[in-house]
Amino acid sequence: MPELIAKSALEGHGALTLGGATLAEVDVGPVTSVAILPGGEKAVAKALKPLGLAMPVPNSFAVKGAARIIWTGRDQAFLTGVLPPMMEGAAVTDQSDGWAVLSISGPAAVDALMRLVPMDLRANAFPVGRAVRAPLNHMNAVLLRTEEYTFELWVFRSMARTAWHEIEAAMQALAARAALKA
Repeated sequence: MPELIAKSALEGHGALTLGGATLAEVDVGPVTSVAILPGGEKAVAKALKPLGLAMPVPNSFAVKGAARIIWTGRDQAFLTGVLPPMMEGAAVTDQSDGWAVLSISGPAAVDALMRLVPMDLRANAFPVGRAVRAPLNHMNAVLLRTEEYTFELWVFRSMARTAWHEIEAAMQALAARAALKA
């Protein structure tokens, strides 16, 4: 019988630093989708309380220890970093193998992303703690600002290498522009 070995969607891609930004894959641990069923708000709040979390307000995320909850849509969130508690009032599904998470950090991260995401990602418009669903070129993505110069991009696993390529191309263009100015 064959043995199945779990592999990263970006197997073989090490961190890449170009033009003031670093691109890397992130292991966020277990990813669980929590979609509140009609009338299930109180039951979900009760289940999340021992983790020190609550369902996030739109376009945000919250962190408590190893656990994180990320808004992904109306009455929907990803619980990451911990196994989910028993939860009535919600459709709870394991999404760990369905998503790839990339991090882009550094002073040029915002400039690289703004070439691909049709939003103002500067700190005054997209502060730390913000999470949105937005297109990354032609791909659906969930975008988080985790630190002043750090973003996480969540893309479907099948699009991970394409997302990496698109971001790398934006970083190369910024690096080339910086080299011309030097």
